[in-house]
Parts: sequence; C-alpha cells; structure tokens
Amino acid sequence: MKALVRLFRTTAFKLSLAYLVLFGIGAALVLTRVQINVEDLFDEQTAQTIDADIRGLAEQYSEGGIRQLVEVIERRVRTPGASLYLVTTFSGELVVGNIAELPPDLPDGSELVEARYQRRGEATAHHRAMMRLFQLPGGFRLLVGHDLQDRKLLRGILRRALVASLFWLIAIGTLGGIIVARRILARLDKLSASARRIMSGDLDQRLPLMGADDELDRLAGNLNAMLERIEQLMAGLREVSDNIAHDLKTPLTRLRNRADAALRSASTTEHYRDALNDMIEESDGLIRIFDALLMIARAEAGYCSDFMGEVDAARVAADIAEMYEPVAEEHGARIELATAEGLTFRGNRELLGQALVNLVDNALKYGANEPGAVVRVAARRAGDGIEIEISDRGPGIATKDRDRVIGRFVRLENARSRPGSGLGLSLAAAVARLHGGALRIEDNEPGLRVVVALPATCADATRPPSAPVAPLATGFAAGTSPRAR
Repeated sequence: MKALVRLFRTTAFKLSLAYLVLFGIGAALVLTRVQINVEDLFDEQTAQTIDADIRGLAEQYSEGGIRQLVEVIERRVRTPGASLYLVTTFSGELVVGNIAELPPDLPDGSELVEARYQRRGEATAHHRAMMRLFQLPGGFRLLVGHDLQDRKLLRGILRRALVASLFWLIAIGTLGGIIVARRILARLDKLSASARRIMSGDLDQRLPLMGADDELDRLAGNLNAMLERIEQLMAGLREVSDNIAHDLKTPLTRLRNRADAALRSASTTEHYRDALNDMIEESDGLIRIFDALLMIARAEAGYCSDFMGEVDAARVAADIAEMYEPVAEEHGARIELATAEGLTFRGNRELLGQALVNLVDNALKYGANEPGAVVRVAARRAGDGIEIEISDRGPGIATKDRDRVIGRFVRLENARSRPGSGLGLSLAAAVARLHGGALRIEDNEPGLRVVVALPATCADATRPPSAPVAPLATGFAAGTSPRAR
C-alpha cells in the first residue's frame, strides 16, 4: 500500500493524471460537439423530408382536391414508417391519418415546430415529432410531420459512446500513468542509490545512464561531469596539500636551522645581521609561494570582476619584453618581440602581465642557457581570438609531461636543481581560464612554445557578492614571480 501511495505521489503520475484530465475534457467537448452537429444534421434532413411530403401532397390536392388527398394519405399511413399525417375537419374531427388528434397549441401556418403527439391506438402522448400544420379550403386542416424516435436513439448511442470513451480513456490513462511513473520511479531510485553511495564517500561512483538520451540521462550526464570535476578538485586539493607539506618543509626547516645556528654560534652583531638577512630572504621566498597560491585560487574562483577593463595584449607583451631585456642580456640571450595591431580585449592587465612574467622567466631560465639564445615574445590575432606566445630553443618538455606540468608544485627532474616552486605554469593556466581562454604547451622544434589563447571579448567573471576582492597582482617586477617548469 505504501508503495502504491508513493507511486501516486510521483511527479510523473501527477503529470499523467493532469494530461488525462485535460485530454478527457477535450474528448468530451469534441464528442459533445459531434452529437450537436449530428442532431442538427438529422433535424435538417427531417425538415427536408417534411418539405418533400408537403410538396407531393400539395400536387395531389391541386389535382383532385380533398378526396384525392385523403386517398393518398390513407395509402401512406398503411405503410409503417416515421412519417406522420393527419387531416381533420374545421371542428377537429379526424378524417384520415396515423395521429389520434391534433397536438394542443400547435400553430397554423408553415412554421416547422417540435411537439408531443399521440399515435392512434395508444393511450398516452409520449412521442415527439417535427410537424407543420396547414389550413385547407373548406375548413380542413392538414398536419405533416416526422417522428423523432430515430434522433432519440441516435442521441442515446452518442451518449453511450461518450461514456464508454471516457471510461476507457480514464482506464488506459491511469494504467499508462502508473507504468510511466513506475518506470521513472525505478530510474530515480537508481539515481538516488548512486547519490547515497557518493555521499557516503565513494567518489568513484557515477549516476547510471539508460542510453535513452532523455532529460534524466542529460541530467545524470551533467551531474556526472560535475562529479568528475569535484573529484579532480579533491585530488588536486590532496595533491596541493601533500606538495605544500613536502615543498615547504625544506625551506621552513632551513629557516629554523639558520635561526638555531645564529643563536648557538653567532658572536657578533654582523653575524646576527647576516643570519637575519638569510632568514628574511628565505621568508620572502615562502611569502612568494603563498602569494602565488592565493593568486591561483582567486583566479580560478573568478574574483576579479572589479578589475576587468580594456587591455591591449600587444602593449602588455611589449612591456614584459622590455622589462626582461636586461635579464636576457645577463643570460647572454636576447628577447625577440613580434606584435600586431588591434589586439584589444576585456581582461585584467595585472594578471595577464604576471602570467607572462612567469612564462618569460621560465623561458630565460630553461631555454636560454647558450650564448646567443633567443626568447620570442609574440602577440597576434588568431581567428576571433588573441594569442600571446612565449617560445625558446631549450630542451623543452616531453609530451607526456605537458598536461601534468600545469599542476601546482609540479617540477620535473631536470628543474629540481634550480630555484623555483612549481607554480608559474599553474598560475598562467589559471589566468588563461579566468579570461575564458586556455594555455597550450607545444613543441617548438627544438624548444618549447607556450601559448596563452584568449577570446577577443572576455565577459566579466562573477563572484559571490559577499566575497572581498583585491588585486591579484600589482606589478611586473622581475624576481617577484614564482618560477616553475
């Protein structure tokens, strides 16, 4: 009983019931209209039959007078049928006909009316007919009519058809609603069971798909995509936590050891000053790591809608190239700039600049180790969007590592001997996603090409109204950006 009540409470059954009611009302209106039209057609045919009888009797009367008229009517009343005839004298006495008497209050003239009548030999007047009454010369009266029993039978047939149709409609509709509701309820039970397993901690579980490509399958598919994203974020959170614990343990331990060594061995003010300078430098490195993490988190959350404006990508690329020219000269390399005109889009200039700082710094650090090396900075139009490219001729990154290297704190083996935190590419990728674009890592044959692909028009990012917003990057100063790769 509970299962049946639960079934009746489902939205599918309620929708089926509502559709059934609406369809039943529509069917009743249609059948009622059909009945009215059929009765109107029957009445029209009855009137035509009566008119034809009247014309025939008028011809007989004009040829042979009342005697021939009476003879014709006598022959007609002997034949069973729905036609009605009556001829009376001026005093109302019956001359010939199959009606016992004239119906009361029947008007004279050519008007066709519906009236109750009594057949000859019957005790009561319970029949109805369409009639016309005429006044003939000599005071005689002629009544011509047609019984409506056939219309009554037809009306009964139509009413029974209406009742039967509604009955079967209700029965089939209710059965169909139950079947549909049970089918949908079974699918929802499967979805609910999977959702309970997911809530209990089984994040590998996914909502089942039936392959029907209906609204439930589309909903389950979207929820599965959301679960995939949540699982990725959870995995990323665990990985970041592990990396923070691993990568920050070394500088914190080094910071603690330097403080301990200063307390134990420093004997002069100069020794204490050197120890404090080393500790400040180590602390600045830690602060830069946390600032980079904060920037990545805010960029991925979209907390920059108040800082969106018109940005000239070519100008930003030129500023970064100009700023890094002295750094390139120190490496024995040079910066090559190639930009186009009209590369304006809506975005955050500081964030884009910070991302390019990281990419150029990586290119100089890993791709400009030989004298005369060139790091290319290019900004160009690409279809409906804009691309900013940083390329070098260094060893590059293996294809299998290109997706992984974008993650936070990911550093490849050949980069562990160099200073850095493994956050530069992660920040650049987050900035590209914030602007509705993407970060591509490609082979430069030889070397590496990193492309920041941006749409020409970037909509403002949204943020919760209660979340405070602060600039994510305030400048492009060399040496303040996290280094990765």
